[in-house]
Amino acid sequence: MNKTRLFKQSLLAVTVSLATQQAMAAGFQLNAQSATGLGRAFAGDAVIADNAAVMSRNAAAMALFDKTSMSLGFETITTKIKVKDATYTSGAYVPATGTVAGASSSSADYDDAGSTSVAPNLHIIVPVNDQFAWGVSAYSNFGTKTDFDSDYAATEYGGLTDVKSFNLGLAGSYRLNEQLSFGAGLDIIYGKGTMKRAVPGSSSTYLLNVDGADGWAVGFNVGTVYELDKNNRFGLAYRYSPEFKAKDGDGQEITLPLPDIAEFSGYHKIENTNFAVHYSVQWIGWSSFDQIDFDNLTASQSALAASSTSYAKQYEWKDGWHYSIGGTYYLNKDWTLRAGYMYDTSAQDSVTSISVPDSDRQWFSTGFTYQIDEQSNFDFGFTYLMGKDTDVSESLVLPSSSSPTGYAYTSVNGTTRADAILLGLQYSRTF
Repeated sequence: MNKTRLFKQSLLAVTVSLATQQAMAAGFQLNAQSATGLGRAFAGDAVIADNAAVMSRNAAAMALFDKTSMSLGFETITTKIKVKDATYTSGAYVPATGTVAGASSSSADYDDAGSTSVAPNLHIIVPVNDQFAWGVSAYSNFGTKTDFDSDYAATEYGGLTDVKSFNLGLAGSYRLNEQLSFGAGLDIIYGKGTMKRAVPGSSSTYLLNVDGADGWAVGFNVGTVYELDKNNRFGLAYRYSPEFKAKDGDGQEITLPLPDIAEFSGYHKIENTNFAVHYSVQWIGWSSFDQIDFDNLTASQSALAASSTSYAKQYEWKDGWHYSIGGTYYLNKDWTLRAGYMYDTSAQDSVTSISVPDSDRQWFSTGFTYQIDEQSNFDFGFTYLMGKDTDVSESLVLPSSSSPTGYAYTSVNGTTRADAILLGLQYSRTF
């Protein structure tokens, strides 16, 4: 086999796995269900039930509605991703000794690989009677986008990653008595992605150029609400996420295990005041993300898998947690003010990436509701998401026709940081 072709196709197999891993890291889980929730860092969102968006967090909370309710809105996510103190190294890899000969280094700093994405949402809850309610929803639960210039030094580690998903939900709730309600729903998930990685030293020849790989998957969710009284209640919800399969135009199939999510929320309106406190603890089962499977590869595309038509990239993830607390102040009949704080733990462990950096994050949120009339209102939410400086290290050993040993080695080492600003707008109405 031509060594240049082997280099490109072998790097393609590696880079596909890297690109997919990066899309699954920070930013994979989007909290984009409502502007109301955004304004309180989603504290208490599985039980507050101040508009129809609650069904996306806990189907059982639909039992708290006595009128048909609709919420329609969108959220913008603007990320700032910086790579600093970074070094890109390349040289000839010597298989016999495991060393690198003729290595040279250059700066791999990058000021901002972030972007702005828009995530719309729609939720409708329809009470049937005092016991039953049903609802439909459409929103984005997962997604990420980073874009490095084509002349970036470590282009095989950067490039373009743009992954989006849309969740179409159908759910129902049943009120057992004045205190206890149950709910369950079906999630139909559609995902689509574009991932591009260029050959080192080239801005026009791609190692990976996947545009429009897409697929469908089906999951489910269950939940319950317990009401102590009209001012105090708790919610518990669990969402099962399936393995997700996506195909590109060449028939290559990628299988991604998605994380299950569990959430506990509480809401307490303080008696004889206009103030309420609410909180949530959310678990995200990232430890199930053990590997990504690739199928229907050609022999050259699977060179790293001993010429098999399948390839499995291993990962080492850990479960993630969100801890949030917030407050709501019912100022008067027209205005409701809210604020919240969330601590969000990293999903990545020993595997790191410059393309979508991951770290523990803090959410600082605020927002308000303006009551237009008795049946409709307008919501605004704002969050500043602050990440941490994180050390990253990535390397590749690949066949190369230009290397005297037949193999090339490249690596990038540095520090990444990812911050974000989230804005949400929403219109809600009862009928």
